[in-house]
Amino acid sequence: MALAPSTVEGPLNGTLVVDLTRVLAGPYCTMVLADLGARVIKVEVPGRGDDARQIGPWLNNRSAYFMSLNRGKESIALDLKSQIDRGTFERLLEEADVLIENYRPGTMERLGYSWERLHDTYPRLVYAAVSGFGQTGPYSPRPAYDMVVQGMGGIVSLTGHPESPPTRVGTSVGDITAGLFASIGICAALKEREQTGAGRMVDVGMLDCQVAILENAIARYVATGDVPSPLGARHPTITPFDSFATADGHIIIAAGNDGLFQRLCEAIGRTDLLEDDKFISNPERTTHVADLKIELESTLHGQETQHWLSILEAAGVPCGPINNVAEVVRDPHVLARNMIVEVEDTDGFRVAGNPIKFSGLSDPRQRGAVPDLDSGRGDILRELGLET
Repeated sequence: MALAPSTVEGPLNGTLVVDLTRVLAGPYCTMVLADLGARVIKVEVPGRGDDARQIGPWLNNRSAYFMSLNRGKESIALDLKSQIDRGTFERLLEEADVLIENYRPGTMERLGYSWERLHDTYPRLVYAAVSGFGQTGPYSPRPAYDMVVQGMGGIVSLTGHPESPPTRVGTSVGDITAGLFASIGICAALKEREQTGAGRMVDVGMLDCQVAILENAIARYVATGDVPSPLGARHPTITPFDSFATADGHIIIAAGNDGLFQRLCEAIGRTDLLEDDKFISNPERTTHVADLKIELESTLHGQETQHWLSILEAAGVPCGPINNVAEVVRDPHVLARNMIVEVEDTDGFRVAGNPIKFSGLSDPRQRGAVPDLDSGRGDILRELGLET
């Protein structure tokens, strides 16, 4: 007896994901897979479940943190040290396309589910392991949280203003990037399986992912020998590319080439800057970035942000306001793109939507319910042909 596919449209419809993950990195990955059409069965610890169920804030005695990451999944509580529950788990693996976990390396081996055993028993299974430092290397056994890998991966050293204390990025990019890279690895392994018939192990370390998103910081260091440091909002090598003070706040301006700089100067009535040798090209503007900011802000201070947004948008200069979260969730473009969606059975609880849009597929404004612990047990066992 086979488990039915998800009712969600998407290119991964018909894919079954058995999810042993908890808190953020792994659940974020499986949320992405669920949004792409996979059926996700979340295997949780009996009695306690995912640790995120105990993390606030709270909405009607339920964790909003947990709800934001686990919509559209099913839950079954299994004790993987119990022979009966191990039997149920292994029946799930017989049906599964993907198994994902974010335990510390060695945990699955101690449970008797090493990659070698899994691949031998379930050769088509794609097995993804998300951990702090990956399955190999000297740091592999260490525990990790988002803040740890942000610090070790260099991104904290680039964040904030000069001389400011160490500053964490405002969202959990250590976890989220690991979840995203894991989802990419899983999709690639599923694609390969179409040709080979065999699954692979996908090994994703959070620290690796932080190194991967350092972008041009590594290239700048290697090319120049200078160690990049915090620069506030500005770009290290493109100018003007920063936040600028206006009469009532700040505006983001990203004039990424000489043509856009000319448009900017013409739009704000500062064509004199185009004649200044200090600002004649991007390298010169970057060398004299502080002088240019003083000149631009001396003009921008004269009007409110919305005034400048209207002028710069009309001139085709990339720009934008600095929105707080309340403004983001009300933004007409964000809403038009269906990036704020409601979750079933939650009295209107809203979360971020799926940024991947597909032609010919619906992008529903309401997403699947958040499972209570073990709430899917009866249906899952019946589909597996096991006693309930």
